[in-house]
Amino acid sequence: MKPIQPTAEQRAHLSSPYSPAFTQLLPGLLLTAAVAMVALTVRNLTGWTTLSPLILSIVFGMLIRNLAPVPTAVEPGIGFSLKRILRFGIVLLGLQVTAGQILSLGGAGLAMVALTLVTTFVAIRLVGRAMGVDKSLTDLIAAGTSVCGASAVIAANTVVRGKQEHVAYAVACVTLFGSLSMLAYPLLATPLGLDARGYGLWTGSTIHEVAQVVAAAFQGGDVAGQFGTISKLARVVMLAPLIMTLALAMRSGGEGPSKASAPMPWFVLGFIGMMLVNSAVAIPAEVSQTLVTLTSFLLSMALAAMGLQTDIRKLKAEGWRPLALGAFGWLFIAVFGYAMLKLFAF
Repeated sequence: MKPIQPTAEQRAHLSSPYSPAFTQLLPGLLLTAAVAMVALTVRNLTGWTTLSPLILSIVFGMLIRNLAPVPTAVEPGIGFSLKRILRFGIVLLGLQVTAGQILSLGGAGLAMVALTLVTTFVAIRLVGRAMGVDKSLTDLIAAGTSVCGASAVIAANTVVRGKQEHVAYAVACVTLFGSLSMLAYPLLATPLGLDARGYGLWTGSTIHEVAQVVAAAFQGGDVAGQFGTISKLARVVMLAPLIMTLALAMRSGGEGPSKASAPMPWFVLGFIGMMLVNSAVAIPAEVSQTLVTLTSFLLSMALAAMGLQTDIRKLKAEGWRPLALGAFGWLFIAVFGYAMLKLFAF
């Protein structure tokens, strides 16, 4: 007996944006979009380009969650923002870098960036285990410190699947220590004997957020700013293999039954695909800037959703150890990155 097929009218209804599934998502989507828009507006009005809208979004989301009751009607849309919109934003992130930019660092520059990233990630993981910090939280702090701040934290969490409080704590760590680096690095360039190229590579390979790197690197001049930005983009590209490696390790390594079923982050292949498209096709500057804004907006929606699910009381319950781990990672990546500079004779 053949299954009954829906009529054309029924199919149109099911695919309509006004279907019940979409209307259930709409309140939460509007809320996360509103928080993201406020974050972008605050950043633009203040003129503080180092003030990441991603970080503002999670802060605003947490304020809403902890100062007022969040209606149950917004929960489906918040969940959609946290999963689907997050992945789409990470895919679009690939359009902000080209293979040519990465290769312009040369073999030594790429080796320095890669070694600093991998060694920092492994060191934070080992120290976190020794300190007794939660494994998921340790992995999130390691990803945020070694790769690219808040974006890496939320990308890693698609595999690690830590609590929302873990995500918020990790984002707070990379924000705090990345901001300290942004302020301290320009003062250290001369005492450490770094020329423009070396200073740029050091900032790009060791400071947490992209905006923080740009702010610190360009204080050393245009050459330093360019090398800092490109080396930071190289770290962003390395987010894809890191997330895939984490997923494979958790599926095969067996850190408990829930970890063994960790999903494969196939969206990182989309990230790589977008990078290849951007490398092969000259995207007009106006379109590129629009895509940058859209990517920031989508990732801000995801961070807003995380904030809306974060209980500050549970965040406080994590204690001081994760903060100490973040401080260790901050110092480790700065010192190790500088050692790599000297090793590769920059």
